[in-house]
Amino acid sequence: MTPVELEQRLAQLPNQPGVYLMKDKAGRVIYVGKAVNLANRVRSYFNPGTSDTRAFVALLDRLLGALETVVVTSEKEALLLENELIKKHRPRFNVQWRDDKQFLCLRLSSEHRYPRLEMVRRPRRDSARYFGPYASAASIRETVRVVNRFFGLRTCSDHVLETRKRPCLLHQIGRCPAPCVVPIPAEDYARNVEAVALFLEGRSEPLLETLRARMKAASGKLEFEEAARLRDQIIAIERSVERQAIATTEAIDQDVFGLFREGDRITLFSLFVRGGRITGGQAHHFQSEFPDDELVTSFVNQYYADDAFVPREVLLPGSPNEPEALSELLSERKGEKVRVLVPQRGEKTELVRLASKNAERAFSERKRSRDEVEQTLERLKDRLHLSKLPHRMECFDISHLQGTAIVASQVSSLDTEPDPSRYRHYRLKTVAGNDDFASMHEVLGRRLKRGLEEGDLPDLIVIDGGKGQLAAAAAAMRDLGVEGVDLVSLAKSRDLDSLAPDEKQDRSPERVFLLNRKDPVVLPQTSPELFALTRLRDEAHRFAITYQRKLSRKRGLASALDEVPGVGEARRSALLRHFGSLKRLKEASIEELSEVEGVGPAVAERLHAFLHAPRVRATDEDVIRSSSLDDAT
Repeated sequence: MTPVELEQRLAQLPNQPGVYLMKDKAGRVIYVGKAVNLANRVRSYFNPGTSDTRAFVALLDRLLGALETVVVTSEKEALLLENELIKKHRPRFNVQWRDDKQFLCLRLSSEHRYPRLEMVRRPRRDSARYFGPYASAASIRETVRVVNRFFGLRTCSDHVLETRKRPCLLHQIGRCPAPCVVPIPAEDYARNVEAVALFLEGRSEPLLETLRARMKAASGKLEFEEAARLRDQIIAIERSVERQAIATTEAIDQDVFGLFREGDRITLFSLFVRGGRITGGQAHHFQSEFPDDELVTSFVNQYYADDAFVPREVLLPGSPNEPEALSELLSERKGEKVRVLVPQRGEKTELVRLASKNAERAFSERKRSRDEVEQTLERLKDRLHLSKLPHRMECFDISHLQGTAIVASQVSSLDTEPDPSRYRHYRLKTVAGNDDFASMHEVLGRRLKRGLEEGDLPDLIVIDGGKGQLAAAAAAMRDLGVEGVDLVSLAKSRDLDSLAPDEKQDRSPERVFLLNRKDPVVLPQTSPELFALTRLRDEAHRFAITYQRKLSRKRGLASALDEVPGVGEARRSALLRHFGSLKRLKEASIEELSEVEGVGPAVAERLHAFLHAPRVRATDEDVIRSSSLDDAT
């Protein structure tokens, strides 16, 4: 964008709230921002005396190719749109929360006559009650164990509940009341459900009072087994409460955020307070030049997206941008009032200080880990004679099934940790037979060509194989004129010939082959640098095999449908897309089959009859077993 074009574009900016997108000269979005006043905010980037010291701001005159804006009606809508655009475009200069896993929650249904407690990752907007989130699987399993042992709720699914004919083992050991076969009064079960809810909400005092009264009443009626069960329940609750730290006198759910940074390295720590008690926490690490206020706002906006659990109160450090807009946005997501506060005094300030201390501790632990990673990369560079530190590595593997179904995989790591966002599958286009060398040349050529066009190449490419695969990869690099990318191959350990039948089988070490070097490099077999390479290689192999099985399953399903009268190529493709496996296809009803595009009631009846014929062909059985195995995998 020339200075004249930029000046014209700035003059056209509206004085309204909205979102702006900065693109580079190739049309890629490099930054997404929000503003209360688009004109004032965007112009501030280009003022000669701007106080914004972020590195990309100084480079905008060379990077910027286009500037787009989207006008909205409020700050809340700007926050929503900014979050969506960041997830869609993944701009290189934005703060992005890459931890896409959801924390575990406990769901207590209220619709069934005999509700059960189940673990879920994504709370739904339904009538059920949700508890959590829990920071680790271990903590949620311990909670479920206590509930199952002392509160007597069923653990089986609704389907099992309706079809079971006799009690399961859990009933025999006193962990389930077996409502599937035992006539339990609904009011007694409902009382247990309410006790579980009080326990999970941290409201121990009213729960303990109720249980003590019930224990006393059972003892008075000489129901000593019931009294003993209630006694054990009371002891378990008291022990659980002792392990929880009292955080605040308000018995409400809170998320408390603390921040620690050194330069552009930042750690945000989210502390979970449920019912006034601390139940856990989680650290989130970033590398960004964003100022603290803008970083916290952007992070919280992404943190509570996608149906994540939203507490009644969110406590933030510093002075984040637009806390009122955040409060309005979170209230809408939760369906009730959510307060976003920056406490200045009192016990809430202490909570933020505690979260910040946890952020500092997590930062220090990660820094030590980071130093170890740097040492590993340095040793890799020295021992493999690389031109630079291999921060980003990519590994390629060719896989085939008895010479057929040839596929390839590309997996990536960043600072020795897997980076699944850059994993890729390849189906061979030009290689006809089982030729590993030609396959590697094609796959790597396609990857490098795309990398040259997009300016996206790794520091080190690792090939699964020996000298032949390495030579094929080197030829692909030469053909495209790729420079500045290191290349090695990693040969698997193999069995060596034993001298005598009773001798222990010896294995060769893992070997790394380099270009223009006859003998391989043998790294210490227990070293972290070899572990980084072998883990990447094994992940490439796993990723290729998984893709190959998926394709084989689809081919098996397609062949199984070839003999169905009236099912041609178009209908077969539609069924493949809709169901994905023969197992799911066989489980479908006639009505479900007729819903598939191009499959009417008559064809659905023929297909259903064919799939449920008394005699099943051996090839179909093989396909079913293969499909079931793949689904289980």
